[in-house]
Amino acid sequence: MDGMSETTAPTAVGHEHAPHDGPHGYASDKEGYLKRMRRIEGQVRGIARMIDEDVYCIDILTQVSAVTKALQAVSVALVEDHLGHCVVDAARTSPEEGAAKVREAADAIARLVRS
Repeated sequence: MDGMSETTAPTAVGHEHAPHDGPHGYASDKEGYLKRMRRIEGQVRGIARMIDEDVYCIDILTQVSAVTKALQAVSVALVEDHLGHCVVDAARTSPEEGAAKVREAADAIARLVRS
């Protein structure tokens, strides 16, 4: 088998996720997340431009560090939204669903910590 269960589906980046009905935890601040991601996207384009222009290595690394920290901040906020919305809603539905969402969140946090 390919590692996917019948209750999971691939996401755009190749990870698995459990189906979720209704809005996601980040839905109330979707525009804020999109704004942050566009800013990060601009920073990444700036790094590519720095490389193209042969900028000093340490200056590029400083910008890579800034992008990494910005992505980590988005990740922490998404985890918080997931716990406060998806996990709480699942736990209200049933202990089994709540436990599954906790495992899913723990796996996501483990991936973030390893990255």
